[in-house]
Amino acid sequence: MSKKPVIVFEGIECSGKSYHINNVSRYLKKNKIDHIKIREPGGSDNSEKIRKLILSNKSSFNKETDLLLYLAARSENVNLLKKHYKKKIILIDRFVDSTIAYQHYGLGINLELIKSVNNHLLKKFNVDFTFLNIVSKKNMIKRLKLRKSLNRYDKFNNKFYENVQKGFIKLAKTKIRKYKIINSNLDRSYNKFLVLDKMNKLI
Repeated sequence: MSKKPVIVFEGIECSGKSYHINNVSRYLKKNKIDHIKIREPGGSDNSEKIRKLILSNKSSFNKETDLLLYLAARSENVNLLKKHYKKKIILIDRFVDSTIAYQHYGLGINLELIKSVNNHLLKKFNVDFTFLNIVSKKNMIKRLKLRKSLNRYDKFNNKFYENVQKGFIKLAKTKIRKYKIINSNLDRSYNKFLVLDKMNKLI
């Protein structure tokens, strides 16, 4: 594996992925290890504009429009990603597997369509490793209630999130050597150690 890997943090709402990617970024900065950190949707200026549109509680797009907006946001990140590919460690909060988990397993959109557009956009840009954060329904609901504000994707029914998480786990099983599942129902400091320990091995 490249010592400048692309590492993705995946998981449903309140699974801890953003906590861990931010912690890893702080760790890399502390050790003066060159990297970039982006989120999807988001990252580049144009992608951030699309993010606001997708997640706005005032939006009411159908599922196909949502898919196309997510892919458009990714398209706006392609130049940024390719600029740093193999030159810096790239940390991404949600990526291709999120699109598959949410739009295919969650909303039922054709999988081959999603794969085809992603392949067209990304070509030879590959993910080296993924941390998949999982969470129980009870803890997800509890943590959502603690958020000061909820966006549009925080408000789906519990069955939707259950299907999305099952989709993530199914994806992890097909690429088991490139995935590490983090059980966010366990102690946060323990999981922090697991993630940083694996990170050190990856870089």
